[in-house]
Amino acid sequence: MSWRLIGKAFSNPDMRKRILWVLLIVIIFRALSFIPVPLAEPTQLRQLLDSIFEGQQLLGFLDLLSGGALSNFSIVLLGLGPYINASIIMQLLTHAVPRLETLNKEGEAGRRKITQYTRILTLPLAIIQSVGFILLIRQQASQISGIDLTAGADIWQWILMISALTGGSMLLMWLGEVMSEQGVGNGISILIFAGIVSQLPSIISTLISTVTGGSAGLSVFGWFTLPISGSGSLFVLSLLLVAIIATYFVVKLNEAHRPITLSYAKRVRGNRAYGGVNTVLPVKLITAGVIPIIFAVALLSVPYFIGQLISTSPTMWMADLGQNLLLWFDPNGLADKSSTDISSFIYPGVYFALVVLFTYFYTSIIFNAKEIAENLQKQGGFIAGIRPGKQTEDYLRKVVNRLTLFGAISLGLLAIMPFLIDAVVINIFGTPISSQLTIGGTGLLITVSVAIETLRKVESRALMVTYDGDQ
Repeated sequence: MSWRLIGKAFSNPDMRKRILWVLLIVIIFRALSFIPVPLAEPTQLRQLLDSIFEGQQLLGFLDLLSGGALSNFSIVLLGLGPYINASIIMQLLTHAVPRLETLNKEGEAGRRKITQYTRILTLPLAIIQSVGFILLIRQQASQISGIDLTAGADIWQWILMISALTGGSMLLMWLGEVMSEQGVGNGISILIFAGIVSQLPSIISTLISTVTGGSAGLSVFGWFTLPISGSGSLFVLSLLLVAIIATYFVVKLNEAHRPITLSYAKRVRGNRAYGGVNTVLPVKLITAGVIPIIFAVALLSVPYFIGQLISTSPTMWMADLGQNLLLWFDPNGLADKSSTDISSFIYPGVYFALVVLFTYFYTSIIFNAKEIAENLQKQGGFIAGIRPGKQTEDYLRKVVNRLTLFGAISLGLLAIMPFLIDAVVINIFGTPISSQLTIGGTGLLITVSVAIETLRKVESRALMVTYDGDQ
């Protein structure tokens, strides 16, 4: 990364304009996250939501992706979830529906058409998720405090709430696309990154307050002192060490790839010779990114919510099933020090297995070995020692499967990292912290991957504007 080149690029008006666009849209996004849904008195609503989110890891994860908008019950609490879900659905349909697959192969015009379909699909998904989130928050509030947030709300108030949430989600989608066009980097990714980073101060503050005690403090390079006792100092330093190691591991994991050398045969057309060069096809260790974790969290939330619905059923066997589902799929099962039975590990175990499964599934969709082999054969490319066509396809599939095995296991360990830390911390310090580690490995992976990708695009843009300026 050439920081000198990036600094030099800021003398270019177009570069400054793009950076200002990014900053402006991020500020608008953060401002929107504090505008509440027209539902109740803001102060009372905030106090109630604080009690709901305390210790709820699933809601904390969703709140993390929305940049705190969910805990504020903001008009943008859906975040970019509907658009991301629509994009995933369209990617799946592109490989399943022949017409969409043909459209995807038509080049830029076809991809613009698919993007338009994605925007259209975002609207009904946003409406459905709006209703779901309102019902979710209402149910949680009713169980914890006995207060019905939508009590007395008529049909027009429901329409107003759903319209506000749907409009907020569509507005974020538009802001993300504007940032991609007018700014630098992928606007959707940068907004998610901004939401996660904005939660860091509150997460750090919560962790410190968890171990605060006594008058002794933890001296930081002799400059200032944190009010943390002796055991708390060891606790915080241990977490800091784990955070540094995890960040290093995530950076290496995100950047890891297997280079495959491709050779192109020399061809003569007229008086010109083409080909005769070698290039590299980089196959990433984690091709699927964080999509498997998002899939796994969404799927794991279903049994828990079903358990909440049927646990109060008058039918005995349904009530027992509901209680078991709540016990087995409780995200905070390990946070209970007295819980030593195997049920505490069901949720992390199933979470890990689903992440591994979805990693293989999504990688098979994103990385199409057959299509890559066909394109190589058409362009006169080949892998040394491998015949073009079917053998190249089998070789690529074998390489990807081996990489995905290690990548899937690593991604699964990142996903359950808060639970693993909790299991160790409870035995050593007696203080469960998984409820405060909502950023976990998922947020860390998103943050690192978006930061690296954005810096690369900034450097690429800087190289272009400085090159033009030198001419």
